Amino acid sequence: MRQLGKQEIEDIAVGAALLGTGGGGDPYIGKLMALQAFEEFGPITLLSVDEIPDDALVVASGGMGAPTVLIEKIPSGQEVSKAFKGLEKYMGKEVFATYPIEAGGINSMLPLALAAQLGLPVVDVDGMGRAFPELQMTTFYLDGISATPMVLADEKNNVTIMDTIDNSWTERIARSVTVQKGGSATCAIYPMTGKNLKESGIHNILKLEEEIGRAIRMAKEANVDPVKEILKLTSGLELFIGKVMDVNRKTEGGWARGTAKIEGLLQYKGENLELSFQNEHLLARTQDRLLCVTPDLIAVVDSETGLPITTEGLRYGARVVVIGMPCHPKWRTPKGIETVGPRYFRYDVDYTPVEELVEKGSVVK
Repeated sequence: MRQLGKQEIEDIAVGAALLGTGGGGDPYIGKLMALQAFEEFGPITLLSVDEIPDDALVVASGGMGAPTVLIEKIPSGQEVSKAFKGLEKYMGKEVFATYPIEAGGINSMLPLALAAQLGLPVVDVDGMGRAFPELQMTTFYLDGISATPMVLADEKNNVTIMDTIDNSWTERIARSVTVQKGGSATCAIYPMTGKNLKESGIHNILKLEEEIGRAIRMAKEANVDPVKEILKLTSGLELFIGKVMDVNRKTEGGWARGTAKIEGLLQYKGENLELSFQNEHLLARTQDRLLCVTPDLIAVVDSETGLPITTEGLRYGARVVVIGMPCHPKWRTPKGIETVGPRYFRYDVDYTPVEELVEKGSVVK
């Protein structure tokens, strides 16, 4: 158990945006929400999974919808507490603690803000180890844990309770509801026991996010290359260096979908990289080579500062480094690849670990 203050929140926000692989919401908005809650209610208690009683009720909190919507439709900060109170009322049981469903600029920060508001601890665990665009794309789903009952709340005080037959239906219905709520909403989801969370969750994710954020901050202070520090912490690999030349982005069906084209610089001059995303970056390839593909992580960072750039933040002219990071081993299982692999997203490639692609200089067939 330990207390999180302002600096920890700042560092976690940066690290979460990196592991969010371009998605998970605007890190600046998420950071402001958590800092405001800290100022109003005081420090936030962070627990390890080992400190959770096996029979305790723990519930994930986060946002759902297209990150592009959040540029104009900023959460009030009260939606997630309404969702939690609605779930407690429906289940007739108090929630012991909350945790982030995924890594991301808002989705790692909302649980911190909620915890401060309601006086709950946050558990250092999540269900992805990164961000994915759909609700069933969690390690909990791999272990047969239900996403429902789930509650969605919006800034208009609409509260929607769902109890579905499986997690794929949870995604379909919740996505439709989110679109009707204006393209974004907050949720209380994946209620489970402490025992389930220990067995199925990805441990120490907030700790890793904090370490990444701290490393980027300290690299700037020491005038050293922040990208190298990121690669050390994440076992990551440099995929490409270049200049953003074009971004084709649209918001549809509750997601931000599109592609970004990056012109190679330095040793990559003469090559062009294309990133494909659905909220998160899912595939990176040049005209000749496949560089990285889901479920491995693809992140775009500023070449000078090392700060992560979200899919909605990509702009023409930005000088960037694209990095690939190995996903959690649970995603490299047959069920993991079936759930979040490239063919689920209709990319006509098979999954190959990023370290193998880089080592072989894989050629796109």
